Amino acid sequence: MTSLRVNGATLHYEVRGQGPLLLLIPGGTGGAAAFDGIAGELAGDYTVAAYDPRGMARSTLDDPGAEQTVAEHADDAFRVLELLSPGEPARVFGASSGAITALHLLTSHPERVERVVAHEPPVVEVLPDAAEHRAFLARVQEAFRAQGFMPAMALFAAGLTGGAKAEIKLPPARAAQTMADLPYFLGRIVPAFMSYAPDVHRLESSSDRLVLAGGEDSRGELPYRPAAFLAERLGTEFLHFPGGHIGTTTHPVEFAEALRKTLRS
Repeated sequence: MTSLRVNGATLHYEVRGQGPLLLLIPGGTGGAAAFDGIAGELAGDYTVAAYDPRGMARSTLDDPGAEQTVAEHADDAFRVLELLSPGEPARVFGASSGAITALHLLTSHPERVERVVAHEPPVVEVLPDAAEHRAFLARVQEAFRAQGFMPAMALFAAGLTGGAKAEIKLPPARAAQTMADLPYFLGRIVPAFMSYAPDVHRLESSSDRLVLAGGEDSRGELPYRPAAFLAERLGTEFLHFPGGHIGTTTHPVEFAEALRKTLRS
């Protein structure tokens, strides 16, 4: 585990294994620990690097109140690639908001990426009913301002899953870190990332290096829908991975094997 200075932040990252670089970009909260279950499974084939996105877990912001942008988060991923795989295109896996980062990385630095696997990037702006989702996100932010974090988080979670609830047991340290990151995630990552509209024309030009995926158990949920819609729009295959939106946590061995096969194909 070590750190990297980037514009306005210090990123903490972890590296294990050997072979060509596979960069894992986490979404949501908890940082690189979200990939603890799959990183070890993949380390026999790849040099697996994972990092805490700026402002989360051990990656600190110079200005704790700084607004967040997808472009800046993608530049962070680019800086990690430049450090760990200089001059050699790398494989990249992104989950949720991390998948949005990965999409922007592909459009802004296509020469640095051999393949991107984007698992349920919630790019709701590509959907035909995007206006409804903008209104939903506005209600979440208003609830955050008027009622506080917990009511807003409950509203947000219900909107993502359609009201379905799932009990996920995390190790105590990771659960504590996840809870600590949630206000920052809901207040600054969600508004910036879920209002992001990817450059579809640039994605089309790199579609041979892009794999869009969703969870077997999250069909119809909000983060699943944009990934499936975008794959159809680009004319590319849409893959299903084990579990739901956080299959890396709930089905790590099976998820890692599916990702390994996807990266080899």
